[in-house]
Amino acid sequence: MDYQRLCEKRDRLQKACARIPEDIMSTFEKSFEVEYTHNSTAIEGNTLTLVQTKVILEDGLSVGGKTLREIYEVANHARAFGYVKSCVASGSPLGEDIVKEIHARLMENIQIGGVYRNMEVRITGAGHKPPYPSEMYRQIKEFFALLPQKTERNRIELAAWTHGEFVRLHPFSDGNGRTSRMLMNYQLMAGGFLPASIAKENRLEYFEALDAYGASGDLEPFAEMLAGLEEQRLDEYLSITCGMA
Repeated sequence: MDYQRLCEKRDRLQKACARIPEDIMSTFEKSFEVEYTHNSTAIEGNTLTLVQTKVILEDGLSVGGKTLREIYEVANHARAFGYVKSCVASGSPLGEDIVKEIHARLMENIQIGGVYRNMEVRITGAGHKPPYPSEMYRQIKEFFALLPQKTERNRIELAAWTHGEFVRLHPFSDGNGRTSRMLMNYQLMAGGFLPASIAKENRLEYFEALDAYGASGDLEPFAEMLAGLEEQRLDEYLSITCGMA
């Protein structure tokens, strides 16, 4: 990972943003949010297509032949991301209250959110096992205590660690994947970077990278994956500014 190059691109984009017409920026942001919502829910098994996701989020229409849960997952995801953006914009540091609120918004009309699990869970196909509830309670407190100490490190690595460690702990009975991807983007945006979307087609690489961290603490595969996604988004936005006075 060439973190310095990413920072230089981030800084160039921040300076160039004033030259990008507002309607173009809005179009890019809406397109990303639909794509992000679709990918993040699809990774967890949601069967709504990208077009169906767009219809729900942008047109406010329902979709026939799909369960209410799938429709709520999509609508909730968009609202939770809106909450994340507002928290980042206000300069609020990521903490336990915000994380629980993100989860509560993701799980609205599905189950009670923001409440830690009190049962043992397993992640199918993973090389690691989430801690028992009693141990998880201790480790999740350590997780939140460590967050402020890590904010000065490489932001890509911080976002990857926040995601990887949270999903390793698996503190909720459901919704940990969607929550952890929200936390990843919280850290990216708080550092001035663009939020990233992990394509559902890349879920195998994604799961393997997370498992490398969960099983042995090796963060590099996921951090490298995230760095690549971030650079793609930065390059996409920077390409808009080419030729603009």
